[in-house]
Amino acid sequence: MRRTPRRAAATLAGAVSVVLLAACGADPVAGTVVPVEGDVEVHDPSLVVDGEDWWVFSTGNLTKGLGAIQVRHSVDGNAWTYEGEVLPDDRPAWQQEAVPGVTNLWAPEVVEHDGTWYLYYAASTFGSNTSAIGLMTSDELGADVAWQDRGIVWQSSAGDGYNAIDPAVVTDEDGTPWMAFGSFWGGIQLVELSWPSGMPVEGGEPQVIASRGDATNAIEAPALLHHGGYWYLFVSKDSCCQGTDSTYHVEVGRAEDITGPYVDAEGDSLLEDGGTPVLDAVGDMIGPGGESVAVGGGDELLGFHFYDGADGGTPTLAIRSLAWTDAGWPVAMTVDEQESLTSRPGA
Repeated sequence: MRRTPRRAAATLAGAVSVVLLAACGADPVAGTVVPVEGDVEVHDPSLVVDGEDWWVFSTGNLTKGLGAIQVRHSVDGNAWTYEGEVLPDDRPAWQQEAVPGVTNLWAPEVVEHDGTWYLYYAASTFGSNTSAIGLMTSDELGADVAWQDRGIVWQSSAGDGYNAIDPAVVTDEDGTPWMAFGSFWGGIQLVELSWPSGMPVEGGEPQVIASRGDATNAIEAPALLHHGGYWYLFVSKDSCCQGTDSTYHVEVGRAEDITGPYVDAEGDSLLEDGGTPVLDAVGDMIGPGGESVAVGGGDELLGFHFYDGADGGTPTLAIRSLAWTDAGWPVAMTVDEQESLTSRPGA
């Protein structure tokens, strides 16, 4: 979630046409929209489905609270209510010490291990890689519960070649936890963690798993999903946070091992700006990104925000149930959205 102007996104219509339509024949595979309503003004959602309870933890909003991580709840994934902020009145001192001037907290990730909920989040300021990923834990989900500060998981400063924000945490088939993170600078990083602390293993160092390979390196917001024997790495590219001028879009690559190498459907490396399209702007859905993944009701779900062109560019929650092509690639867009992209000039 590094927030500075970026170059405009390249048109993805041709790539979407090849990957989603031609590869699937006359009956294209399509994602399914999960309708949402209520309090859905959300940025950088972390979607969690816990039985019948759906939760979204998201970037802080100084206009609505004190800038701490926001919490929303639903009993069906459709109607959402705002529950409050996590630790709104009790900020640990390390946040200002590690990141002077930090106000609102960004891009949370919420995962469960052995009955404990782990809430990872980013403390940073716009356009800087003096950043830190923090951790809180709780025995239950919600805003008004006993979240305990566990300190800094990883941090970066001006001398580092990466930005310690946008955490994404998963556990592999062997029970080992990993954290992907990163925004601009050196791209997307991966570091091994350890349960039950949720902290990096001793001597652990991040390795690059995705990069655009140019001076701007406009890639961020990783999310990891295991499906069909592969690890899928979702990333957001180009410009967020510009309202209706945002050019954010989501791409994906996959690897047999969580550490990579990740490639797209054409075999291009994500270390060299590869990526298969997943979401792009269609109609009033502008700049989709900031994604997370969850499993609920047997569905693999992609939660993300977009800038609503019908509401002045307000960041808005969206959820899609993923479909999969025969070749094993995730699809989030509906048939109508795919057809809209392929009908654009130059597609």
